[in-house]
Order: sequence, then C-alpha cells, then structure tokens
Amino acid sequence: MRKILLLSDTHSYIDDAILNHVKQVDEVWHAGDIGHLDVTDAIKKLKPLRCVYGNIDDHKARLEFPEFNRFTVENVDVLITHIGGYPPKYNNRTRDIIKAERPRLFICGHSHILKVIPDKALNVLHMNPGAVGKHGFHNVRTLLKFTIDGSDIKDLQVVEFENRY
Repeated sequence: MRKILLLSDTHSYIDDAILNHVKQVDEVWHAGDIGHLDVTDAIKKLKPLRCVYGNIDDHKARLEFPEFNRFTVENVDVLITHIGGYPPKYNNRTRDIIKAERPRLFICGHSHILKVIPDKALNVLHMNPGAVGKHGFHNVRTLLKFTIDGSDIKDLQVVEFENRY
C-alpha cells in the first residue's frame, strides 16, 4: 500500500502547508509546471518524487525530468505528462499513447482545473490535481491525496488551500 500526494502547477511556489502534506505520504507525484527547481528539491528532501516537466519549465527542469513518466506502483500502471487533455478530449499524442499502452491511471496538469474522471471506454482513470501554486487564473489552490493498494486506487482526498491572492 502506497499513499500518494499528487500536485501540479506549482509555478515556483512551495510553502509549509504543502510540505506538511508531503510528510504524510509515501511519495509525491508532480504533473509539471514546476517553475524553480527549489520546489522539487524541497520535496525530494522529504519524500521520493516522480515528476514531469511542463510548458513553463526551463532547460534545467527538462534535463532532470521527462515529458512523460511511465511507471508501476503496486499493481497500477501510471502515465504522467503535463499537457494531455481529459476524457474524451485527450490531445492526439496522449490519446494514441493511452490507446496503445493502456495505463490504468493517466495524470496531467496544465489546466489548473481539478478533475477526476473515469474513462470507461479506455478503462483508465484520469486525474488532474488542479494547481497548488499562486500563479494562474484559478481561485482555489488544490492537490490530491490517494492510496494505491494492489490494483485499487482509493481514499481519494481533495485538499484545498486558501485563496491564491
């Protein structure tokens, strides 16, 4: 059993409130738009990190993290990228990968809109944690916490932070 913290779109922002949630899980997944690498460095000091770069990330982030990150936790096949769309409106590249490789869990960020959508046609669960940083059009900063236990994805929790202003 693994407890996961999923976040995205930090845009160089990290604070003690976010790091307190990092301390409560087994590992952290970041779906891109990191901003300054101080964000990922702070997370890595506390917990293992799986991450992808986003469209605002510079060459340093792109050297450290991939565009797509594919891995298995427990018995769940996971695919993370920053820009991917959502069911059934995946972008072309992501749709082709999901159809060909059939991950159980597809994660992306970019939109700053929290979404958890089961795609019954492709048998994949889509998650977008929204944005936890303070840059962007969103009003509420969000992240997701959940547990992977064997093949089960369960105990999903939405964490909301104060208004971003």
